[in-house]
Amino acid sequence: MDFTYDEEQQALREAVRGLVGKAYSDFENRRQAVAEDPGFSEKVWTQLAEMGVLGLPFEEQYGGMGAGAIEVGIVAQELGRVLAPEPFLTSVVLAGGLVAAAGTDEQKTELLGGLSSGELLLAVAHAEPGSRWQPTAESVRATSSGDSWTLDGVKEPVVQGARADALVVTAALPDGGTGLFVVTDLDGVARDGYATHDGGRAARVTFDGTAATPLGAGGDATGIVARVLDIARITACNEAIGLMEVALEQTSAYLKSRKQFGVTLNTFQALNFRAADMYVSLELARSLALWATMVLADGSGEEASVAASRAALQVSRAGRHIGQEAIQLHGGIGMTAEYSIGSYTSRLTALDHLLGDGHHHLGLLAAGVGGYDEVDPLP
Repeated sequence: MDFTYDEEQQALREAVRGLVGKAYSDFENRRQAVAEDPGFSEKVWTQLAEMGVLGLPFEEQYGGMGAGAIEVGIVAQELGRVLAPEPFLTSVVLAGGLVAAAGTDEQKTELLGGLSSGELLLAVAHAEPGSRWQPTAESVRATSSGDSWTLDGVKEPVVQGARADALVVTAALPDGGTGLFVVTDLDGVARDGYATHDGGRAARVTFDGTAATPLGAGGDATGIVARVLDIARITACNEAIGLMEVALEQTSAYLKSRKQFGVTLNTFQALNFRAADMYVSLELARSLALWATMVLADGSGEEASVAASRAALQVSRAGRHIGQEAIQLHGGIGMTAEYSIGSYTSRLTALDHLLGDGHHHLGLLAAGVGGYDEVDPLP
C-alpha cells in the first residue's frame, strides 16, 4: 500500500499552503478575521474559489475539479495547519456533498456552480437540539401540499447558518424516513447567529411554514446523509491532523527556547517524554486518518463507515491528548487567549463534537464488534 502523495497532490498541497499560509501565517490576521461576522475572510474564500479549491470534489460539468478524497484531505490538513476559519468542511464537503449526491442536474448546476465560484455559501441544517449525530431528522418536519413542501421546527447548531445564501435541510417525512430539502428564500427564516468557542459562527434556525424544494427526486435520503456524514468525518480527521502537527511543532519549539533555572525546558527529561508521547499520538492518528481516506476513495459505503469511526475515535483521543499537553507544556502563556496554542486546542475540541465524539464512535464500533472478521491468535 502506497502512502505517499504523487506530484499533482504535492503541488496541490504547496499551492494551498502558499495561499492560506500567506493569509494566516501571522496569527493576528486570523484573530482579526474571526473577530467580526461572518467569522472568516471573504477575500480568502474568494481566493480559494479562484484556485479551484471550493469545487475540488465536484464534477467538472458543475464547475468542479473532479478530485477525490485524498485531494480533499490534503486541503483540509493545510487549512488545519493555519487554523483557517473558512467553512470548507461544512460548506463544501458536507453541504456540497449532499447536493452532489442527491441533487438534480439543475440543482447541481446552480448550487455547486455557485459554491465552486465563491458566489454562493451553502450551509447544512441537520443537527437538532438534543440529537446525537444520527443521520435522521426528527424535530424538523416536512409537510406536502400538492407539489409544494413546507418545513417546521428548529435546527441548531447550523454552522454559518446566519451567513449562508442557501440551506440544505434534513427533515422528517410524513410517511417516515428523512428527506433532503433546499431552502433558498431565507427572508422569512429566523436565523439567530452567534460566535462559537473556536472563533467560528453558528446559528439557531427556526422554520415556520418555510417553503422548501426537495433535493433531487425526494424520498427517504437517510442512506445518502449517512454516507456524506462519513465523508465529512474523515475530512475532519484530516483537518485535525494539520492542527495537531502545528500544536506539536509549537510545543517542541517552546521547549527548546523557554528557559527555567538557567537552562531550556528540553533539558528536563520528563518534559521530553511528554513531548514524545504527543508525537506517538499524532503518528497513530495520522496513520488512521490516511488509511480511512484511502478506504473512502476505494472502498464501499459500509467499509468507509467503519473506517470513519475508527479514524474518528483515534483522532478524538489524540486531539484531546495533544491539545491538553500543548497547553500544559506552554505553562502560563498557554492559558492566555492571546497565544495561538489555546485556539488550536479549541478547534480540535470543536471538530471532535461536530460530527460525533470519541465516545459516540466507540459505541458504534462496540455495537458491531460481533460482525468483524475473526483473527487467528498467534501461536
